Amino acid sequence: MAGGTAHADAPQRDYGTVVVVGGGCYGAYYVRQLRRGVARGALHLERLVVVDRDANCLVATKPADPAALPFELRVAEWADFFDVFLAGADARDAVVPSPLMPHLFLHWLARAAEARQPGRSIAMRAPAEVPGVPWQRGADAARYVSFAEWLCPVNCIEPAMCPHTRGARDWSLPEALRRAPSRAVAPAPSDWDAAALLHCTHRAYGVGMIDVADVLAADALVAALAPAPRARVLVGSVSHCHGALGILALD
Repeated sequence: MAGGTAHADAPQRDYGTVVVVGGGCYGAYYVRQLRRGVARGALHLERLVVVDRDANCLVATKPADPAALPFELRVAEWADFFDVFLAGADARDAVVPSPLMPHLFLHWLARAAEARQPGRSIAMRAPAEVPGVPWQRGADAARYVSFAEWLCPVNCIEPAMCPHTRGARDWSLPEALRRAPSRAVAPAPSDWDAAALLHCTHRAYGVGMIDVADVLAADALVAALAPAPRARVLVGSVSHCHGALGILALD
């Protein structure tokens, strides 16, 4: 997992469980598009789950369509859900992130590390600014970054030609982070020992996904570094244009 994902160039089309984060306007849109994709043979999945803490979220109020792919609404906090789901997840599973969600996988990796080593000092913090990325904000122990200084449509698939600039999309966050020396996003070169980049890529009908296999590989990377007295892992949930970055620090 260090340095990137194995699935960015060849996204899978056959899934076990697909989890949609949030049942509001974004989640309702993703469910609709996934149903269209399945109906037209663009992808296959065994189970569709929507996670929202509100039992009356938008997706739950939509009229039932007996002809459409059914979904299961799980009423839970996102963190609580992923603690259970990822403990038994399959490599064929995938997650549809919400554009407005916090850096959920950074927090999950921290909780998993704490469970492996109770009592160890494990902290999360936002990295310093990433050079060359025009929009950046720090919050929630993470840095949220974007190559877009404009509002992107929810269904943008990040094509080779940017729909906004009408020119070539000559940027990619995973590539920028792979090229960046560790000192560019951390206080000192020794503060970044490895990178786990979870690449959200377009799969079908305007829906992007992060493969659970990559999340589990990131956890395996953190576990492999655990015997060291000190380790720093850059964790990024990123698409080509946008991302959430955080440093997981083990001391």
